[in-house]
Amino acid sequence: MIRYHAPWILPIVEPPIRDGWIVTDRGRIVAYGPYGAVTRRAPSHAESHEIDLGEVAVLPGLVNAHTHLELSYLRDEVPPASTFVKWIGAVIAARRQRRSPSDPQILDAMERAIADSTAFGTALVGDISNTLVSFPALARSPLAAVVFFEVLGFNVTEPDAIVEYAFREIEALGSTDRLRASLAAHAPYSVEPVVFRAIRKAVDRAPFAPCSVHLSESAEEVEFIRTGGGPFRRLLEEGGFWNPAWTAPGVSPVQFLDDSGFLDARVLAVHGVQMTPAELSRLASRGATLVTCPRSNGHTGAGAPPIEDFYASGVHVAVGTDSLASAPDLSVFAELATLRALAPSVPSSALLASATIEGARALGFDADYGTIEPGKRARLVAVDIRSGEGDVEEYLVSGVHREQIRWIED
Repeated sequence: MIRYHAPWILPIVEPPIRDGWIVTDRGRIVAYGPYGAVTRRAPSHAESHEIDLGEVAVLPGLVNAHTHLELSYLRDEVPPASTFVKWIGAVIAARRQRRSPSDPQILDAMERAIADSTAFGTALVGDISNTLVSFPALARSPLAAVVFFEVLGFNVTEPDAIVEYAFREIEALGSTDRLRASLAAHAPYSVEPVVFRAIRKAVDRAPFAPCSVHLSESAEEVEFIRTGGGPFRRLLEEGGFWNPAWTAPGVSPVQFLDDSGFLDARVLAVHGVQMTPAELSRLASRGATLVTCPRSNGHTGAGAPPIEDFYASGVHVAVGTDSLASAPDLSVFAELATLRALAPSVPSSALLASATIEGARALGFDADYGTIEPGKRARLVAVDIRSGEGDVEEYLVSGVHREQIRWIED
């Protein structure tokens, strides 16, 4: 057993503990508490080796609930755009230049992104993949993950066959105690209703599997689902993906997916930049999790997400970085600092919960990650803080840099 001492312990499930300790044994948390307290949970000094961590705050490893590791090779390749459709067009053009997922540049960039994620204090990721190339790379890493095999299809003749193929692919991968695979629908503007229904049926065959979808990310998406026109209509037509039999639902993207029976507690709805308070309440009533990626939203032209509305609605909120095609790095701490700037009224404790337990719960890994509690994995991050720091939660959401972060156990 190892007994760690630090000026601050952040269990997440309760307020920060000043002058606290954590005991771990063989990679699991055994107990924690105030350093000076006499408690039955605290193993005796004879039973444990004690390590003083110095001037740090200890918290659970962070959760990046939405990223695209296989797009890491596009870092600095896709410039900021004034509109989301312009950015999407640039990504499509850039990806067409490298079609093979085994391209050495793609694989190398992905490996470096995984290493960077770990260095930034991330323990668990929700990774969106079109090729499943990230699965073996993640298996070699210390990260836990759900790899979502993303399905697209707006003009397809056999939707069930497409989804069945994807489901068989993820089944063949198997799973471990820290690596799983599931399905994702790309977005309402790229997946037609029959494909959404097929994905829903497939996911229901694995009753605890999460599912992801980009939702209400841009004004152009809202226009397309309401009217059937606008820039997304032109993009589909120019790409040869338009389905002339498709009829615009005439509602918001959130209502469209809810009316289709797609939204439930296992869904990670990513972005939500254009969601109204009423739509957020609808999402909350279904128990879904909204994953916000604020730095990416600014880069892609989607706009600034209404963070304060997210939290006021009662919806579960998790945090993602999106990919290196739209974010400068994969630091969840940097996303927290952006959230703090956009939403000064949201309690820092709520922001930290979004970056830990909310993401872990949404991905189905909350039994092992997201909080400091007995029995959970000892994937714990120590962050250097100022001596005598009083409001440690606010400090942690105000800009933590890579050189301040270390894992207390490798």
